[in-house]
Amino acid sequence: MKNIIVGLLGFGNVGTGFAAILEENRKIIENTLGCSVIVKKILVRDPGKYRDTVIPEELFTADADEILTDPEIHIIVELIGGIQPACDYIKKALENGKHVVTANKAVIALYGKELFELADKNRVSIRFEGSVGGGIPIISSLTKSLAANEIEEIVGIINGTTNYILTRMDESGLGFQEALAEAQSKGFAEADPTSDIEGEDAAYKLAILTHVAFGVQVNPKEIPYTGIGQISEKEIDFARQLGYKIKLLATVRRHDGCLDLHVHPALVPFEHPLAAVSYEYNALYIRGNAVGEVMLYGKGAGSLPTGSAVLGDVIEVVQIIKNKIGEKNTFADKYQFKPKAISSGSSAYYIRLQVKDRPGVLGKITTAFGRNGISLESVVQRGRGGLSVPLIFVTHEADREMLDAALKEVSAIESVEEVASILLVQNKS
Repeated sequence: MKNIIVGLLGFGNVGTGFAAILEENRKIIENTLGCSVIVKKILVRDPGKYRDTVIPEELFTADADEILTDPEIHIIVELIGGIQPACDYIKKALENGKHVVTANKAVIALYGKELFELADKNRVSIRFEGSVGGGIPIISSLTKSLAANEIEEIVGIINGTTNYILTRMDESGLGFQEALAEAQSKGFAEADPTSDIEGEDAAYKLAILTHVAFGVQVNPKEIPYTGIGQISEKEIDFARQLGYKIKLLATVRRHDGCLDLHVHPALVPFEHPLAAVSYEYNALYIRGNAVGEVMLYGKGAGSLPTGSAVLGDVIEVVQIIKNKIGEKNTFADKYQFKPKAISSGSSAYYIRLQVKDRPGVLGKITTAFGRNGISLESVVQRGRGGLSVPLIFVTHEADREMLDAALKEVSAIESVEEVASILLVQNKS
């Protein structure tokens, strides 16, 4: 068969990783496909910056149409990131009958359904493995290996920046700002890490997983999310003493005909497999009604892991082209499940109060919790004999609305100085 021609949009961190893997593993790829994958053009802002690279200067262009309308190009690989102009480029590629591979989480999370329908209309494919979990094959696992399952729950560590920071705070006692600065120096955090730190990045990825696993498109801006900026060394130490590690978890689960989904820092029991996921690594814990529990683990970011996922998608699309396989990209059409509601659901909670050390305070607080339907699993007081001490509660599973009502009453107790921390608690299974 003739060679497959690719147009590459963007030549940053992931783009260079993609090109490096394609060149280094060219023999393996050619043996797998029976043809070569050739990059014909690369879109960059300033082609003049690439005159001294090993890639021929004539491959670089600043004109997107030179790639998007080229009839010789079969596959567009979009790696420029951001929402615009990336989304418009993807649409134009699909309208021109070109297959698309992207690692753009924001575009897929916000416009995935529209793009999948456009791909179906033009009888081409769109692939996006690199948009979630870096090199972890989560999308292909959900759509292929686990396709015979009704997915019941996905819980994951899907942001390497926050996981690196929390690991360093836990293992070396670093403060948040120290751990963040170290992550930036090692390339695990952006110069502006706001989207990662606040949980927005994980919310985008969770929206994609929800669409793929449940056929339900959710606007990522409507997913409840909280980041890790409020996590202190003290909180990590308290959690450790109770037998937990703190991780930023993204969760979606089917529950009583509803979908519960959220991104929050959570206490993960030492015995849970997610507790052992450290540094920049990601992991996804999946529960299906047939397979049971499965965990996928690997590097969640970086030029080579994400480049590997992108190239894997390209190889799959080449096989589709060679074998003239027709397929539907619209995930919602594969599912009959229509959730009655989408909410943050219920959870067990860790609550740390700072209180005046006086007789009867604990009794008033536990009474307030009970009056609002909050059942307590454990109560721990850290420090004695001081004017102010921390009281730590771990609840049984409860709705957040009920918990908020209880904490409003607790906060009104004269001896309660502040509700210092509220974190979710992941169950042991």
